[in-house]
Amino acid sequence: MEQSFEVAGPAELEIRLASGDITIDPTLDGRVEVELTATDEESQRLVDEATIELRESHGRPLIVIEVQKKAGFNLGSLFGRQGITCRVRCPEGSGVSAKTKSADLLAHGVLGGLNVQTASGDVEADRVTGGVNVKSASGDVSVREVGAGVNVQCASGDVDIEVVRGSINVNSASGDVTIGEAYDNVNVNTVSGDQDHGAVLRGTVSAHSVSGDVSIGVRRGSKVFLDCSTVNGDTNSELELSGDVPEGDGPLVEIRAKTVSGDIRITRAPAPSDNTQGVHA
Repeated sequence: MEQSFEVAGPAELEIRLASGDITIDPTLDGRVEVELTATDEESQRLVDEATIELRESHGRPLIVIEVQKKAGFNLGSLFGRQGITCRVRCPEGSGVSAKTKSADLLAHGVLGGLNVQTASGDVEADRVTGGVNVKSASGDVSVREVGAGVNVQCASGDVDIEVVRGSINVNSASGDVTIGEAYDNVNVNTVSGDQDHGAVLRGTVSAHSVSGDVSIGVRRGSKVFLDCSTVNGDTNSELELSGDVPEGDGPLVEIRAKTVSGDIRITRAPAPSDNTQGVHA
């Protein structure tokens, strides 16, 4: 099934697909193209009955793509068949809202915003100028650049985000959390997952874990206030540990890291990377 809609400027995409793959390509001007492809007869029936409509939401074009769930046990998925593939080409800066069960979502180019609810599907995006909100059970989350805030809740999936301009809030049980560069407040809670904060610049960094290790790099030039404690783990810092707020110029970073048995490591971060251009708050 293929459908095309003429639009003026970025659009909003609302996608409901239980299993399969979702690919977003925001490089098409003035039009949204949707293609649904089935891999088996049952999936083809669902594609034939799918809803693809153009609506309006807060003055912007809204493309609704909804595929009903398969009834009963899906034998095809047991042998590796992926169900339905959803491919969307849309204007740069379009927003995506997706709800899936096991479908993976891959977005190239620049999105305006990304909101995903999934059970086990992976989420991978290149650049998002707005916010990113993901709620997942076991799917991995990977985003290169985010211009606004990040909010991720997951159980066992890993979270890997290279650059975040806005605030960060991540809650994970056993998944590892990696934040390359953070330019605002950070709040990350894990149980057994490790945390790696490559470079923090300003604001409050709250990093709590039970048995996971916590590593935090502070950008050179930033002032640091450290409040780190662990019950059975080790604490190492390249910076001077002090309970007083430091004086002098430069943005202030307040680091509050706590673990039970995980290690805590505070370092000086390397120089900024060259791939952080183009996404701003």
